[in-house]
Amino acid sequence: MQIPESEFIITFARSSGKGGQNVNKTSTKVILHWPVGKSLVLSDEEKARVREKLVNKINNEDELVLMSEEERSQPQNKEIAIARLQSLVTEALRVPKKRRSTRPTKASKLRRIESKKQRSEIKVARRTIE
Repeated sequence: MQIPESEFIITFARSSGKGGQNVNKTSTKVILHWPVGKSLVLSDEEKARVREKLVNKINNEDELVLMSEEERSQPQNKEIAIARLQSLVTEALRVPKKRRSTRPTKASKLRRIESKKQRSEIKVARRTIE
């Protein structure tokens, strides 16, 4: 799933962490806002699925908010945030395969019965003899 750059808003802020004096001068932290409801790429069902799967990352304004401040450069953090958005949305839209119920095989039934018999014999052997 590719979300066009026109659909999300990127803002920058001062980052915490390593960087020394550079941290105080440059805004390397990237904050990405993607309004899920206004997306033109996704259908209504896909939007509902994204909202359901990413409920913890979506705020009250129906925006998916991601931050990146791992790197010391703004362009790298921007790339990381966009890649994270793409992968999160792709993963949220993935529909899991439906489980098909299967029946136990004859061999597995026999193994189960055999282990039950062995366990029963162990317990019988523990009994006191009168």
